[in-house]
Amino acid sequence: MPKASSKSVSHASRHKTKPATKRSAPPRRKKASAKRSKSRHPIILYFWPTSNGIKISVMLEECGLPYELKPVNINRGEQFHPHFLGVSPNNRIPAILDPNGPDGEPIYIFESGAILQYLGRKTGKFYPKDERGRVEVDQWLFWQVGGLGPMAGQAHHFRGDAPEQIPYAIARYTDEVNRLYGVMEKRLADREYLAGDYSIADIASWGWSRNWKRQGQNIEEFPRLKAWHERVAARPAVQRGVKAGEHLRAPNYQIGQDPVAMKVLYGQRARA
Repeated sequence: MPKASSKSVSHASRHKTKPATKRSAPPRRKKASAKRSKSRHPIILYFWPTSNGIKISVMLEECGLPYELKPVNINRGEQFHPHFLGVSPNNRIPAILDPNGPDGEPIYIFESGAILQYLGRKTGKFYPKDERGRVEVDQWLFWQVGGLGPMAGQAHHFRGDAPEQIPYAIARYTDEVNRLYGVMEKRLADREYLAGDYSIADIASWGWSRNWKRQGQNIEEFPRLKAWHERVAARPAVQRGVKAGEHLRAPNYQIGQDPVAMKVLYGQRARA
């Protein structure tokens, strides 16, 4: 994979790219000064161009919030650097720093679902304000976070990245993704989006469903899901969000053919 680049990107003219911090101490969570709290600093997005990472770049584009990308090359272990662990103790991207957080104070947030909810509350966009509507969105957001994402990720791994082909594992996760696609297909029978109106639930699920080929699925078997996927993909903000950090992607890159990435990403155990 290419090294994290410090080159600025200008699409949407709203965000820049900063290199990942490699050896700095964990960030301090101190109160912002009165002057700082009144200013508008961009959100820092700790990012790598994965299905989880683009959830947040898409949401930021949809909300029209200024942001800067800070690449965290997970294939080279940058997620274990002390600074990033101070932001995301689970050593996973994405994470954000919002300098203009609640009451004008900075706030760090990790976990994509929590970030989407926060940005929805912050902007009042794509996340209902009424409790009934919010519950409807939350159900499908957590369905993705707890189901579609992990199962699709396992399908990616055993179908393409695992050092050995294990037929049971391949069938297990390919079939489970197929079942989840069927759930979406039924859900979309009488609505255009998962929770009625376009929401963070759609943003969360779309990033994973776009990799249907890698998951061993035939999108033609799910015509409603296909139409939903195309509706979301046609949104200009989604297109901009997907392009965020595209300079970090290597053409035809496969984790399974990268021994360094395989060692970094898999076989992890608890760290002291």
